[in-house]
Amino acid sequence: MTLTQQMITVGMVVLGTMVTRFLPFILFPGDKPAPKYIQYLGKVLPAAVFGLLVIYSLKDVSILGGSHGIPELIAIAVVVVLHLWKRQMLLSIAAGTVCYMMLVQFVF
Repeated sequence: MTLTQQMITVGMVVLGTMVTRFLPFILFPGDKPAPKYIQYLGKVLPAAVFGLLVIYSLKDVSILGGSHGIPELIAIAVVVVLHLWKRQMLLSIAAGTVCYMMLVQFVF
């Protein structure tokens, strides 16, 4: 890339970042309540994102081969039990990840 192309690329990245950061505050100022559909999206999207993450994480698990999905099931159980017990999302996700990695590296 030439110097001009690099400067244009950096400028476009900066512009894109600024627009995505400032646009919500321009469209939905703090002194006015957010529209109902934005409030609805704020309630349902986090659960939808986690559901999508679970599906994406388990899409290549083969029940018929290898470890039969046992490490994944154990890690999921750890996440669910910890979340129901402590109600701390980051703790649950971190513990499930560490549990899965340890199972895959040392047991299966």
